[in-house]
Amino acid sequence: MNYKKILGVLLFITSISPAFADQSLATKNGCTACHASDKKIIGPAFQDIAKKYSGDTSAIDKMAQKIKTGGKGVWGPVPMPAHPQISDADLRNLAAWALKGGPAK
Repeated sequence: MNYKKILGVLLFITSISPAFADQSLATKNGCTACHASDKKIIGPAFQDIAKKYSGDTSAIDKMAQKIKTGGKGVWGPVPMPAHPQISDADLRNLAAWALKGGPAK
């Protein structure tokens, strides 16, 4: 068995799987009803979120908290509802995914 090849394949799979998992989380939790990758629906586009918080080292924590508690006034008059039912781990995954611009094209 060529363990280097197997390890390489496993590393590749684990590097791409979070993108799919987080898309699934976003869909499951209703994020994609209000947000799209490249255009405003009700809330801002994921790409716009990524641009706004680019370089902010505390953005994941801020965004996870915003998803959990909801918010208003940052992107316009329509408030974002709170999502307290989402686990802290999933909140951080969703925040990190949104801050990368959402779904990969």
